Amino acid sequence: MINNELSKRIISSLIIIPVALFFIIKGSFLFTFFILICFLISSYEWHKMSNKKPYYLPGLLFLILSFYSAYIIRANDNNSLELFLYILIVCVSTDIGGYIFGKVFKGPKLIKISPKKTYTGVIGGYLMSIILYFLFKNFNYGAEINSNDFIFILLISTISQLGDITISYFKRLSKIKDTGKILPGHGGLLDRIDGMIFAFPVAYIIFKIIQINF
Repeated sequence: MINNELSKRIISSLIIIPVALFFIIKGSFLFTFFILICFLISSYEWHKMSNKKPYYLPGLLFLILSFYSAYIIRANDNNSLELFLYILIVCVSTDIGGYIFGKVFKGPKLIKISPKKTYTGVIGGYLMSIILYFLFKNFNYGAEINSNDFIFILLISTISQLGDITISYFKRLSKIKDTGKILPGHGGLLDRIDGMIFAFPVAYIIFKIIQINF
């Protein structure tokens, strides 16, 4: 039987994902409005969690950098939606795979600062990101995954998982379980996008290196 926390998580995801995709796909001022709201909520959660701590300002500046990177990637006219969705899919599927594999297979813990993280969860995150990325690319663009895709998936998935652990570390320092309560079953917005806020700046740098125009 599905427990109460998981049922809340599923129901809220069924609402959150379509709403987020609507603003992301529409782009233009709708996306700008959406990402601004997300930034304000995330900044507020970070403020509550780390106010008066020595890492408060660096964290806030990093949030600005992260959301700016996400905005620039989506605002670009050159395959912007495709690139944005690739990053999003890898991050979300990494999170889903890690959660499912960790719950089902359990296994040894990965690191103390994030007690729910397991080695099986890490593997599950990689596997799920590869599978969903392949399905998305093949279904929407009729293209196969190449070696560059695999490198991109593994890099972004790794950064996403490290981002999750990093936010868990700061939550542990602040002695809190969740960054907020805005998303039933998930906690705060930062709890849900912890991997993304690290993945988007890295992806931005990658895209700059391979000379995608922004």
